[in-house]
Amino acid sequence: MIAINLLANDLHKRLGYGSGAAVTLDELPLGHDARIASVDWAALVPEEAQRLRALGFDEGAQVRLAYRGVFLGRDPLAIEIGRMTVALRRIHARAMRVEELAA
Repeated sequence: MIAINLLANDLHKRLGYGSGAAVTLDELPLGHDARIASVDWAALVPEEAQRLRALGFDEGAQVRLAYRGVFLGRDPLAIEIGRMTVALRRIHARAMRVEELAA
């Protein structure tokens, strides 16, 4: 599993992620800090959007991708936000655009 994550991080670097450009939260390389730039609330079911807001997922929040599932759908994603680690489905993470923070 560690080898898969290392390969994914290397691929992200080659594709230009980490250059300050906004990507969706599910595309963020593992262990990288980022700030939520925008959220497409219309792409989410209203109840799910409300829960995500209650957990702090909104513009300006600092997040980190801690874990990515290893099976076909690569779900769930573990996102660190504040002092919490929250499991998100990839479809929810895809609705959030983030900008990587300098290391």
